Amino acid sequence: MKRLQHVTGWLAVFILVVLAGCSDTQNAVQNEALNEAQNEAQNEAQSESSAAEESAKADASVRSHIDEQPSNVYYEIFVRSFYDSNGDGIGDLNGIIEKLDYLNDGDPDTDTDLGIEGIWLMPINPSPSYHGYDVTDYYDIHPEYGTLEDFKRLTEEAQKRGIKVIMDLVVNHSSSQHPWFIESMNPDSPYRSWYTWKPEDEAVDITNAAGSGNPWKTVGDSKYLGIFWEGMPDLNLDNPEVRAEMIKIGQFWLELGVDGFRLDAAKHIFQNTQSEVKNEKMLAKNIEWWNEFRAGMNEANPEAYIVGEIWENSPVLIAPYLEPFDSGFNFGLAETLVDMANNERGADLGFSIARAYNLFEKTSGGRFIDAPFLTNHDQQRVMSTLNGNVDRAQIAASLLLTVPGNPFIYYGEEIGMLGMKPDEFIREPMLWYEATGAGQTTWEPTRHNQDTPSVELQMNDPESLLSHYRTMIRWRNETTALRNGSIADYPSDNDKVTVFIRMTNEERVLVVHNMSGEEQKLTLRDRNEFGNILLSNKSGSAIEQDGITLTIPPYGSIVLQ
Repeated sequence: MKRLQHVTGWLAVFILVVLAGCSDTQNAVQNEALNEAQNEAQNEAQSESSAAEESAKADASVRSHIDEQPSNVYYEIFVRSFYDSNGDGIGDLNGIIEKLDYLNDGDPDTDTDLGIEGIWLMPINPSPSYHGYDVTDYYDIHPEYGTLEDFKRLTEEAQKRGIKVIMDLVVNHSSSQHPWFIESMNPDSPYRSWYTWKPEDEAVDITNAAGSGNPWKTVGDSKYLGIFWEGMPDLNLDNPEVRAEMIKIGQFWLELGVDGFRLDAAKHIFQNTQSEVKNEKMLAKNIEWWNEFRAGMNEANPEAYIVGEIWENSPVLIAPYLEPFDSGFNFGLAETLVDMANNERGADLGFSIARAYNLFEKTSGGRFIDAPFLTNHDQQRVMSTLNGNVDRAQIAASLLLTVPGNPFIYYGEEIGMLGMKPDEFIREPMLWYEATGAGQTTWEPTRHNQDTPSVELQMNDPESLLSHYRTMIRWRNETTALRNGSIADYPSDNDKVTVFIRMTNEERVLVVHNMSGEEQKLTLRDRNEFGNILLSNKSGSAIEQDGITLTIPPYGSIVLQ
């Protein structure tokens, strides 16, 4: 609009000059109009200059405080479903070793691997359940998955390829079949206080912070606390012996070669009822315990990476946990990214993410690393949420892999696996082949993925979802600002386009995503700021001759420098 007003003002001058006569009246009118037009043009120029100065000041402010987040792309693996090395239909640790080259072959010059640099193993300890979140032995490997020697070999082979290995550690509760709990059922046992037991007739708060249902489970004339399920009795972390044991367990696995932990149900250690969720003293106890755990892990490996499951959408509720943890899974951002893709709408991610990071930085002392994701093993798979739309799955992946932090990809997400609850159906076997083949797990039949294209089918298809994931991860790994940079907002004049700045102290790039199935235009604020297309994943990306109009193809992503 300013540009149009500028032209209009000088057009008026031109007309007056052409029509000018010899009379004094005409000259007076002409001079008055000319002065007004000149003043208008001067004011507009000053206004534009002022806007540019304000923009420069804002950028200078952002640049003066760049909180870099060195990052790696992680891949979440449900071992049972991933790859079977011995033909029993159940995935195992040796199967993961066989497929490490699919994840990362260790050669940066190849482009046939995903390029991930970390894997998160869902529970691998002995357990009576298929999912493993009720542990019966914290110092061993589930016999269906392998041995401690297999685990050591996995960490060694992963390290050769530049892959970190973190594992699920379930601290909040054990299995009801764990020897500790079985012993605790005897009121005279020293393990009685390792769990929370009360007389059956004692009045208690029966609200449940983990969902619905009475968190107290009755056994004879007693009851115990188990907020998730009767098979998962809560450990009593008020007991110093339990605290010491959990620290010992963590140190054991770090010394064995694991690079860190994903901590299950991290907020529920002392917040078990609805009233306790709102109790600041209970939150403080949670943080106190996790700081103690963190200190214990530092004794074994100060570089151990710890990411907590704090299932909250609000950054305010996640922030306190970033004192002991390196990361907390960003559930609120995950919901936003999937919603943006599903509705094909842009959003000011740079502003909202940066605002949350300001809070995270204060809590963590600047040490935090965000942990963005799309969905995980407890949620409907992202492809099902997107109703099987591959284009939207691609743009969701593009968003995930261009925001800061350690992005987490749920196994099979990269090939578009579907899945709707119950939980078994969102943890179906990974699809390696179009027909059956060596390594394909068969522990449960597929219900949602009969027509999902396999790795075999997508591997050599440049238009496949798998190829898209490989491309976006490669962009991230090879572009310092995408890999390690902070984020800042950038104005967009198109609600179908998402745009933000990623930056380190050495590099700044502009990331642009077209959320829609139609070509879109974006007006750049300065032709001299981001004038070159560094990366583009669709043909038709271009900066027009005016130097400020960017054309973005349908569902396209562009990085400008």
